Amino acid sequence: MTYRLLGMRVDETSYAEATELARTWARRGESRYICCASVNNVMEAFDSAAFRDITNAADLVTPDGMPLVWGLRRLGARAATRVYGPDLMARVLAMAARENIPTGFYGAGAATLGRLLRTVRTRFPALPVAYACAPPFRPLQPEEDAEITEEIERSGARILFVGLSTPKQERWMAAHKGRVRAVMIGTGAAFDFLAGAKRQAPRWMRTSGLEWLFRLGSEPRRLGPRYLRQNPRFLALAAMQLLGWRGNG
Repeated sequence: MTYRLLGMRVDETSYAEATELARTWARRGESRYICCASVNNVMEAFDSAAFRDITNAADLVTPDGMPLVWGLRRLGARAATRVYGPDLMARVLAMAARENIPTGFYGAGAATLGRLLRTVRTRFPALPVAYACAPPFRPLQPEEDAEITEEIERSGARILFVGLSTPKQERWMAAHKGRVRAVMIGTGAAFDFLAGAKRQAPRWMRTSGLEWLFRLGSEPRRLGPRYLRQNPRFLALAAMQLLGWRGNG
């Protein structure tokens, strides 16, 4: 089931369903993209019609954050559960290792990507790692992008994890749908977490909706402006929607 939260699509799904969809699409060699959506995604979509269209055109949008799960439940999805990017990534990696599906990684810095690959090869030794790239942080020139796209295609990767942070990763996936024959999964900070480059919040904070507080304390300069601006707006606007305001639809 699909719902609209402040106009942005969010799907009622599960880890098992999302993993099975990734497996099916990858086996067929289809070009698809999956967004793992947090409050930041919803507010980016609320502020930008172009970004909202990108998210709403995705093949699957999982509720990555507990506030989205609570929103879905209030909208009628009583059984909605969280499908958290880092946990989904681990489950898809395990599935790809079992199914021998070539997998790639696009994002993060070179050091973090190297640590991630070492962790992945240790945890999932049967996984065929077909591609890995830490792109420059600056915008790519058209010829650079064309070269990277060709490299991904040549690699044979059928699942591609994209860790560029929101909204960059969603824009990248949308721009490459139809050009990259892989299931692209935007996982945000999952590269850092699985690589051990950043600490995750304790599970009780992740399940109680307080993960943002842990991350704010860990990275106040980078995340402070985002959380202090977006979270109160989300709460106010989501409450208005639940009271009947249609907003962006």
